[in-house]
Amino acid sequence: QVQLVETGGGLVQAGGSLRLSCAASGRTFSTYSMGWFRQAPGKDREFVAVISRSGVATYITEPVKGRFDISRDNSKNTVYLQMNSLKPEDTAVYYCAAGDYGHEASRFEYWGQGTQVTVSS
Repeated sequence: QVQLVETGGGLVQAGGSLRLSCAASGRTFSTYSMGWFRQAPGKDREFVAVISRSGVATYITEPVKGRFDISRDNSKNTVYLQMNSLKPEDTAVYYCAAGDYGHEASRFEYWGQGTQVTVSS
């Protein structure tokens, strides 16, 4: 069982930056790949980024590539999403998830409660 808690969301102006954190409970954090997803109002949840168990491999979705970065610190049981050059279309609830490496939501077994990111124009 893994419990995930996201923090770091908020309101930011377009062009600004935010760093989301996701803290995991338990001693098995390093056995899971970690992903970030987001869901905008009226839209389906979409994949944002994933990082492998060791942190060596990452994959970031094209719309945010070059602006967002995913990293993890297994000693702190935490995964991060650094978001730069934010755009109004990045506004969404951001979720972290633990599971297998990939971009499909079905690969992830555990989910956090989400944190709201709002980007004003």
